[in-house]
This record gives sequence, C-alpha cells and structure tokens, in this order.
Amino acid sequence: MDNILRTDYTEVMQKSYIDYAMSVIVARALPDVRDGLKPVQRRTLYDMMQLGVKYDKPFRKSARIVGDTMGRFHPHGDSSIYESLVVMSQEYKKGMPLVEGHGNFGSIEGDGAAAMRYTEARLQKITQEAFLADLDKDVVDFVPNFDQNEEEPEVLPVRIPNLLINGADGIAVGMATSIPPHNLAEVIDAAKLYLKNPNVTVEQLLEVMQGPDFPTGGIIVNKDDLKAIYETGSGKIRVRGKVTHEKLKGGKEALVITEIPYPMVGAGIGKFLNDVVSLIENKTAMEISDISNQSGKDGIRIVLELKKNADANKIENMLYKKTKLEDTFGVNMLTVADGKPEVLGLKAFFEHFTKFQYSITKRKYTTLLQQAKKKKEIQEGLIKAYDVIDLIIEILRGSKNLKQAKACLVDGITEGIQFKKKASEKQAMGLNFTEAQATAILEMRLYRLIGLEIEALEKEYEKTMKEIERYEDILTNEKTMRSVIIKELDGFKKEFGTPRKTVIENREEVVYEEKIQEIPLVVLMDRLGYIRTVDVSAYERNKEAAENENKYIISCMNTDRLCVFTDTGMLHSIKIMDLPYGKFRDKGVPIDNLCHYNSVEERILYVNATKNLEQQKLLFTTAQGMVKIVAGSEFQVSKKAVVSTKLAEGDQVVSVEEVKEECPQLILQTKKGVFLRFLVEEVPEKKKMAIGVRGIKLAEGDEVEQAILVVGQGQEEFFYKEKRLQVSRVKLNKRDTKGTKLRLS
Repeated sequence: MDNILRTDYTEVMQKSYIDYAMSVIVARALPDVRDGLKPVQRRTLYDMMQLGVKYDKPFRKSARIVGDTMGRFHPHGDSSIYESLVVMSQEYKKGMPLVEGHGNFGSIEGDGAAAMRYTEARLQKITQEAFLADLDKDVVDFVPNFDQNEEEPEVLPVRIPNLLINGADGIAVGMATSIPPHNLAEVIDAAKLYLKNPNVTVEQLLEVMQGPDFPTGGIIVNKDDLKAIYETGSGKIRVRGKVTHEKLKGGKEALVITEIPYPMVGAGIGKFLNDVVSLIENKTAMEISDISNQSGKDGIRIVLELKKNADANKIENMLYKKTKLEDTFGVNMLTVADGKPEVLGLKAFFEHFTKFQYSITKRKYTTLLQQAKKKKEIQEGLIKAYDVIDLIIEILRGSKNLKQAKACLVDGITEGIQFKKKASEKQAMGLNFTEAQATAILEMRLYRLIGLEIEALEKEYEKTMKEIERYEDILTNEKTMRSVIIKELDGFKKEFGTPRKTVIENREEVVYEEKIQEIPLVVLMDRLGYIRTVDVSAYERNKEAAENENKYIISCMNTDRLCVFTDTGMLHSIKIMDLPYGKFRDKGVPIDNLCHYNSVEERILYVNATKNLEQQKLLFTTAQGMVKIVAGSEFQVSKKAVVSTKLAEGDQVVSVEEVKEECPQLILQTKKGVFLRFLVEEVPEKKKMAIGVRGIKLAEGDEVEQAILVVGQGQEEFFYKEKRLQVSRVKLNKRDTKGTKLRLS
C-alpha cells in the first residue's frame, strides 16, 4: 500500500515557487559576475568552440550552431539561443561583439535578424583568446550537462572584465539587471589599478574608467552622479543624442543627429521620428519644415530641416525636452555572485573579478607546472639513455618481449635477457629509469640518436627547467602572479582597445519655454460622453449637425482648461490641449479616459471652459433643497480633481446652471411632484465651500429632483414626467417655503 504524504498546500507552493524563481535567476536571466555571461551565452560560445567555428575558420550556418547548442547544452528552445547569438554579434548593442555574423543580423533601427537558416556566424578573435583559451588546462570546473552525457564549463575562463565591457540586461523573477557597456581599455586600466591597490577608492577608479561608453556614442550629462551610482550599483544616467548644426542653401539651417542615446536603439528611432512628426502636426514645432532619416552603413544621420530664421538652439532644446533624444538609462548592477543574486558596486565587482583571475591563473600554472615536470622527467630519461644507448640496444636485442625490456630499464631485472657480455648484464642491473622514462625510451625513434638531436634535447631540457622555475615563482609569489595577470590584460588592451565613443560631462538641464500659439477651438461632447475639439471653421460649416448630435458645445482657446461639474460635488479639470483634436466626424474619446471622472458613480451636470467661467455666476441646487450662487472665478483650478461645493451628509448636487439676466426666476421640483417658484435674486452668493441656504421646505422622504431657470416673466413652458406644463401654473412664492403640488390633467 502506498504511503500518503500529507503536507500544507501553502508550503508546497512556496517551496516550488522559490525553486522556480531561483532557477530563473541563476540559470537563465542573470549574468555571472566572473565571466559576465548568462548561461545561454556561455553555452553558445562553448559549443561554437567545440564545433571549431573559430575566427580564422569558415563561417558556419547559425541553424547548425543553434541546433547543436540546444541538443547538447541548452534545451530551452531555439529562439532564445538564436536571439542570444544575434545580440552577441550586434556592435550597436555590445561594447565588444563576441560573435562575427555573416548575413542579415538586424539593424540599429529595430529590424529583426533573418531566420537562422539564412545567416552564418563564427567566433570573434577576442572571444577565442580571452574567453575560451586554456579550457584544456583545468582552469575552471566542468559540470554535467542536462542529460548527464557530456560536460560543460561552469563558467568560462574570461580574462577581461566582460560584465562591465559588454554590460548586461535581463528580467528575472522579482528582479532585473541593467548594466551599461564600458570602454575595454578603460575597464582594463581600472582592473589593473585595483589589482595593484585593493584599497583604491571609487573616485580613483573613475579617473581611469570615466563611466559608461555606449556603442551608439551620445553624451552623458550627469557626470557628478556617477560616483554614487558606482558606489551603490544603482542609479540613473541621463544620455543625450549628439546634434550638429549644418547650414543649408537660402540661409536655412538643419539639425543633424549623428549619435543617439543608447536606450533609443531599436524601435526607439522610429518612435522618435513619429514624435517629431506629432510635434509638427500639433504646431509645437512649426519651425521644422522637413525630417528625413538618412542613416546607413556610415552611421546615424537624422536630418531636421528648419524654416528660414528659425531658432536652431530652441528647437534642439525642445527635442531634448519633448522626445527621447534625451533619455534615462537605469543602472542596476545585479549579478550572480557566489551563487546568489547581488547588486554590486564598482569595487565589489573588481574584488570578484580579481579573485576569479587569481583562481584561473593559479589553476592554469599548476597544470602547466605538472606538465613541465612530466616533460622534464622524460627529457632527463632520454639524456640519461643517450649515455648508455649501447646497453639499451643490447637489452632490446636480448629481450623476448616489451614487458621484459621495460622491467629491465625500470627495476634492473635481467632475468631471461640474453647479453653478449657479462659486464653488460651487471650494468643493466643498475638501471633505474621511471615508468614514463622507460616508455619514452622504448618509443624513441632512432634518428633521436643523432648528435645534433641530443644537443637540441639538452637545450629543451634547459628551457623546461626555466619554465618550471617560472611556474613555481608564479604560484608561490603573489606579486609575480599579479604581474602575469596585468601583462595579459595589457596585451588584450593593446590588441583590442578602441577609442571612447561616449562623451561624459556635466550639463545643465535643458530649459525650454514653450510658447503655445493661442488658437480658438470648439469642444464637442455627445450624450455618451465622447469628447473632442474641432476648428471653429469646421464647427461653423456643420453647426446644425453639431447642435443635434452633441450635449455640450463650448467655444474656448487651446490654452484653456475644461471644468466638469458632477453630482458628487466634484470638479474635474482637463487641459483643452489634452483633448483629441481632429475632423468634425471623428468620434473622440470617452471623457473618463482624460480625467478622474467615473461615469459609473458620477453624473455630469455642467461643463464649461475656465475662461468662460470668469465672467459667469453658477447656481448650485442639491437634493436636500440647498441653493447658492458661486462666482465662476472661484473655479480657476489646475488640479485634475477638486471639490466644487460643500455637501451635507447624504446630499448630492442635482443642478449646476449659469445664472443669466434673462432667467430671473427658479423652479424647484421634487420627486413627489411639489413645485416652488421664486426669484433668483433671493439666492445669496456664497463661496464654493459653503453649503448654501435652503431653497424649499421638503416633506419627509421627499427631495429635489430638478431645478429649472425660468425665462422672462414665466410665460413659457417646462417638462415634467414627459408632459408640457405652463410655468404660470406654479405660483410665484418666496424662497424657503413649502411649495405646491400640481395635478396633472
């Protein structure tokens, strides 16, 4: 009978989720601090080395590389492997591409790479020499692959600070990493500085490693913030594109963008162009006459032609302020260090890097020392054999088999061997070659007996002894080991170093005073709450249709704000410029999308523009019969939502109307059909946060349903329960009386 294990469901879920999260963090999304690579990148590069796709060999189909990597080391789908391969080849994303691509590997403007069956790839020279060298010297641990059939390196023996040089980005579970790329030569100089003095300060490191060096160039404008960013491992870097001014024919000028901010790489270029077009259409950038993207193989070139006498500096500042030509790169130096995720500052990173370099250097020279000692042993045996070569030949001729000859060479056993001379046998009994020496002697070719060959062997032996001495010095003397590491770093800097692309300096924040040209508009809002603005001319041409189709028609300026009064006593404010502008037949957008108004919980009572309200007085009426008049100038607000009137508990506004001279009387109608007509002049003017005065005495359980402003002397009609009633049927009375109930005929 099977045992049933009872456990708390929450414990199972918690453990499972933590296991999953750590798997994603450590084994998928974050780079290792030692080699700066994610597992998929590490496995792809190692597989390429195994396939022999080296920098000096022919290219190999990407599909072959991807398939082999997936089948042997990374069984998580071909798309992630190919995407990793593509990114490692894109020079506009990596400070130092690790793969050389052949074919369409995408573009800086966001075009995707061709399918893997069409493209080819091979390793870059630096990848082969600085990432994959010495794997045969036991410099790193190997671990079983996913199916236990092969082994893969736990980490690549990278000899340069790749995590900083190429940067990294990745989203794990509950955390993300974002490390900018840096200049190879500068990072190596900083690493050397730390190697020589582990007590070096971040400020001293930043003297040699200025900061990020983006492959797209650009200008970092907050240099003073870098110290804090590199001390904590997180912060924000402000990056601007590089803009030059060019003179055109006819006295015109053009702004030419030759370098873009790193975050703009990809779809950001297209979005920038669309943003500029929108600024032109919205008449914010009316001085731009044309925009063209002339980027190509020679680099980025986006040209903005300006109208004659345009202020080029003002337009440049506007682009920095209103588009992504100035953007923020969020730094979060999160990496896997000692098997767990950790945010590292600059010194902490170099501490891990230095520790790793000492480790792989020690393991490399330990292996080389062992190999040199074995080589020395064999060389000593061969030199020794040369002195007794006649005896060895006699032993070989007199032996019945290889085993017998080897036993004689190693242990001096002469039994069964026929010697020509007794003295030879006695001499043979004194032989004591090692196993390795005996094997080498037995495998030696006869040409090695030539005198010149022996001289060469002796020279090789001297060379081997010097190597052993050097290796032992490296392994026992930290100073020597440090100089070896520094020498290797200098070699990589000399061969692969490039000039800095990104300028780092302090610049004042761009100041752009936007002078918006005032334009008269008409706001149209239909009965479903869809709102938009149109030109005055478009409204005039379609005036009759506009009045039939819309509940609110408001003339205003584009610089004005719209005030929306609701039954909850709230006032919602919207910039007219935030309303969609278009053709007369455009539908518009729901007003809910533009402010905090909730169409489910609130009802709109009155809408107008603030400039119109300046000359108005508004009459507020509530369900509990409270009335007051408020000057419209009190509603000049800039916040999106404020209280427009004070309400008693359980009360709500039933009407907000403009007080007009032609409407001197007011009718209040209750749910129970009670009506009260009185003069508007009896309603006092109050502040917006006053409750007001009682307009009508209500019976128990009754409440005001609507307020009707009466035109002239009350000769006209009004509607009640879909019936037309004469105003004269409601007796003119005083405010704060009970009113009368009308009988409907």
